[in-house]
Amino acid sequence: MPHKARSFTALPGPDEAQALLADLATTPCPFAPVAADRPLALYGAGDLGHMARDFLKAVGRDFAFVIDRRARDLQSSPAWAGVELLHPDDVPVATKRDALVAVSIVTSSYVEIEQSLMKLGFANVVPFYDLAESFRDMHPLSNGWFARPLTPDDEHQTARVLAGWADDISRAHHLQFLAWRRVREEWSFEGAPVSNADRFFIPEVASVLNGHEILLDGGAHHGNVIEAFAKQMQDGYEQIIAIEPDPSNLAKLRAYKPNDIRISFYDWALAEKEGKAKFHDGLGYASQVSSTGKMTVTTRPLDALGASPTYIKLHLEGGELDALKGARATLHTSRPIVAATVYHNADGIWRTPLWLMDNLPGYRFLFRAHTWCGTGAVVYAIPNERGAAWPRPSAN
Repeated sequence: MPHKARSFTALPGPDEAQALLADLATTPCPFAPVAADRPLALYGAGDLGHMARDFLKAVGRDFAFVIDRRARDLQSSPAWAGVELLHPDDVPVATKRDALVAVSIVTSSYVEIEQSLMKLGFANVVPFYDLAESFRDMHPLSNGWFARPLTPDDEHQTARVLAGWADDISRAHHLQFLAWRRVREEWSFEGAPVSNADRFFIPEVASVLNGHEILLDGGAHHGNVIEAFAKQMQDGYEQIIAIEPDPSNLAKLRAYKPNDIRISFYDWALAEKEGKAKFHDGLGYASQVSSTGKMTVTTRPLDALGASPTYIKLHLEGGELDALKGARATLHTSRPIVAATVYHNADGIWRTPLWLMDNLPGYRFLFRAHTWCGTGAVVYAIPNERGAAWPRPSAN
């Protein structure tokens, strides 16, 4: 069944956002997690394609080949050694009819990709993350979750969040996020483009940074955000605190500017309380606290660090709300900018943003969808004293 797209010519104000939310709250979803019951092919040989390949290997599911429009240029790539790469035009007609094609791209419109592949004769096209949902008992990757119909309380609390955003772009992106998660419809709003180029450093954040910033990077992975921060600051920052519990990730992270004494590293997992937890390591940026893990990590609240960060970035594969609860004192004392991913579980619908809105007085809150398929969603909280010149929230 093809996915639907819906486009809007204007950004939603508070009243229109509430009406659109009501439409989404209880609408039945015609889709479900996808069973891997056909010969499998991946579409997309970029970063997500590499992760999808590693995911399938981890769950013991093989795939036949990779489809990419750059296939002829990628044939000699060491990253795809031993894998058959095909241009869409080179896939046999019978294979197009029989194969299950998992789209491993979220930086472009999924519906547009799906439509283009179906026009070429591919009969079974699905988002990769919907396929990954069928293996949650083996692998903790959680980007393909489906939101259940909203209860009356869910709808009420989500409406509070929609009213609390500082701009209509946030309302548009929040609704876009909700539409995919609830009914797998791809909504887009004119004036609210999806862009991954500025994730964690949107103009509203970048414009208020100064040379005395202290970045606390929770879920630092290999240091991509740290590198972007250093570039943004032209290396004129005060301190970076990197927290990464995955041993292989941390080893690569430590190699970034090893002689810069302004950077410190911690190997524990951020949480609300001190303790121990199972951790599923070796999954790259998908490594996380999970019951499927085989190693044990120490969990600590951010408050235990005793730091005074000016910018807190959290990308914890679903652990963001617990980490925020463990940072209450730091948030109140230091009043940092906060950027937290909210797309790994249903806390992102309203619980995480509403917790921030209820616990950070004198802040302005923004929601940005940086990629498609309900992923790449980040909530930004910026203290008013660092953004006093912004336009006031719209009202209608």
